Amino acid sequence: MTTPIPARLLSLDLVRGTALLGILLLNIVGFAMPEAAYFNPRAYGGWHGADLAAWLVNFLFFDGRMRGLFSFLFGASLLIVTDAAEAAGLDPARAHYARMGWLLLFGLAHLWLVWHGDILAHYALVGMIAYPLRRLPVAKLVSLGAVLVLASAAIFAMLAHDARRLSLLPASAQGEVGALVGAFGTPPPDRIGAELAVHRGDYAGLVAQRFAEYAGSPIAMLSLYGWETLGYMLFGMAALRSGLLAGAWPRDRLLRWWLRSWALALPAYLLLACWQIGEGFSLFAVLAAGVTLPALVRPAMILGWACLILLLARPGGWLTTRVAAAGRMAFSNYLATSIVCVLLFDGYGLGWFGELSRWQLYPIVGAVWVLLLAWSRPWLQRFRYGPLEWLWRSLARRSLQPIRNSLASRSQ
Repeated sequence: MTTPIPARLLSLDLVRGTALLGILLLNIVGFAMPEAAYFNPRAYGGWHGADLAAWLVNFLFFDGRMRGLFSFLFGASLLIVTDAAEAAGLDPARAHYARMGWLLLFGLAHLWLVWHGDILAHYALVGMIAYPLRRLPVAKLVSLGAVLVLASAAIFAMLAHDARRLSLLPASAQGEVGALVGAFGTPPPDRIGAELAVHRGDYAGLVAQRFAEYAGSPIAMLSLYGWETLGYMLFGMAALRSGLLAGAWPRDRLLRWWLRSWALALPAYLLLACWQIGEGFSLFAVLAAGVTLPALVRPAMILGWACLILLLARPGGWLTTRVAAAGRMAFSNYLATSIVCVLLFDGYGLGWFGELSRWQLYPIVGAVWVLLLAWSRPWLQRFRYGPLEWLWRSLARRSLQPIRNSLASRSQ
């Protein structure tokens, strides 16, 4: 029998807010450059000097870890919602699947109408699978999560093996590798040119391209990334039940786990970065050292990130309250970030797609962070929820929820 978790936790909001800000460090490349540049700096945007340094910092500290942290938090939130429904005498399954159904619709709209890098639809599908596992004890959540992460690594190891095998074939027989090159390698100039043309074109052309290329991407993502995402959600449930994400761990325990996890993970990431650089970001090196092997140490570093964030937190402090407010409105802020970025980079906005090198993207990231931190706390001083959180809650509960709350400022 588990104890229900309080519905509003500063620790959870703070970690979520940090993940929300951190994930833009990676997503900005997806907004601003051709697809392959996300994993492979040689594909576009520069891979020497300051551009290589920007890639290296992200690979060592943020790549995959902010997404993983978000997945941890999604699993933790699943427990909070279902525990709260049970405590209120409601059907937790109905509450959960109503939320996931509407999240899936939001995600599909985001995917097709705003940005092809949507994660919401993926979370909705994986969240539907995760629900029956929520009552497992902490040890079993961790064990099953580890098995799922290993399964995910095995899938990407097979892709890396295919890339190695196909690279040894004659050029006339390498057509099979085209999809891998488009996502992880160095695409030919004509493919890069086609992506640039679409993103620098009008809105109708972009939407048509998304429906043509990404209509089935939630299912493809589920088969490829769903194992890892589900594992991370289970880790998040375990982290909440164990007290970590509930803010119950003492500082000495947080410090100990942060040091241990990063001492394990950071040297491994450094070696993997050197491998990719030494190989000139070949397709095999990126798939093996950039995608497959990091999965084996990434969970440890995600745990370390959670511990570090809570160690640095200063309840009532200026930055802590604003980051927590941004995290409390993560759904609204995630979609707002997409809208701001596509208006900056796509052709129906300012049209900066493909115009900036990698390092030049990060002043833009800083400006978006300022916007998110500037508006989230004032909004929550007047309203109970972010605008999209309120809409999601109202749709899932099939009635308009109260949004104005004069007491909201006291929770900041």
